[in-house]
Amino acid sequence: MHTQRLNLSVLSTRAGLSALAVTGLLATAACGTESGDKDSGSGSVGTRQATAITGKQWNVESVTVDGTKHDAPAGAHVEFAKDGKVGGNYGCNRFGASAEIKGDTITVGDDAIKTKMACTSEGAMDFESQLGKAISNSTIKAEVKDDKLTLTTQDGTTVKLTADKPAELQGTKWNVTAMVKDASKGGSPVALSSQADGKVHLTFDEGAVRGQLGCNKVTAKATVGDGSITLGTPGTTRKMCSDSLMDTERALLKLFDGTVKYQLKGSTLTLTSENGMSVEAVATK
Repeated sequence: MHTQRLNLSVLSTRAGLSALAVTGLLATAACGTESGDKDSGSGSVGTRQATAITGKQWNVESVTVDGTKHDAPAGAHVEFAKDGKVGGNYGCNRFGASAEIKGDTITVGDDAIKTKMACTSEGAMDFESQLGKAISNSTIKAEVKDDKLTLTTQDGTTVKLTADKPAELQGTKWNVTAMVKDASKGGSPVALSSQADGKVHLTFDEGAVRGQLGCNKVTAKATVGDGSITLGTPGTTRKMCSDSLMDTERALLKLFDGTVKYQLKGSTLTLTSENGMSVEAVATK
């Protein structure tokens, strides 16, 4: 099987890493891919099975280390490209690295790069550490069975993943996980505060958007176009909450009274406003 490797060592030595750098890497990993082999069943990842794992998003279900199972936070996923890259989200930060698939063995390089958010949701950073150790600078055995993928490292750590089923923009509850204030300038994503975690969500349906901004409920007209959504003037309840929640709410309100671009990839939604603010959200499981 012909394989390629991508050398990212120059990028990995930089002091900082913008959200656009990692996003660009992952976008490249996803471009030009085809659907996997339609044949299902279990077995080692040979030529046909290697094709089955590339070009799609695999949502992480759990990581088991020394017999202890760690359930994945929403949004944790891995993508293997056909041209020698692996990328995704550890559950908090995005990452990218070189990767080589040969037979049932995946070799991930020591050149991983990632964003630098500090997530406050319980267990997120610990899970990120466990997953990062498993799929960075490691040699992994892979096994595919139907829409399930199991990765096993040389020290016995196992990562369980499930092929992503793309979510629909409309009718899906989108949980906001992070915001980028200057996305057009390569700003880095900032995770929601611990108070706001799990309390911010939006649902688009029947010409409207409804949801929760962390403190107050919101509703507005929403006209979905080709890659864009025109949002009307927001109507909200009028509670007062902590400074942290109110800061989150004020930032999110900047999405309204204008047109936002949207990008839907698997179960991840990105909204980018005309003023350069970007919001990342994942579909509720």
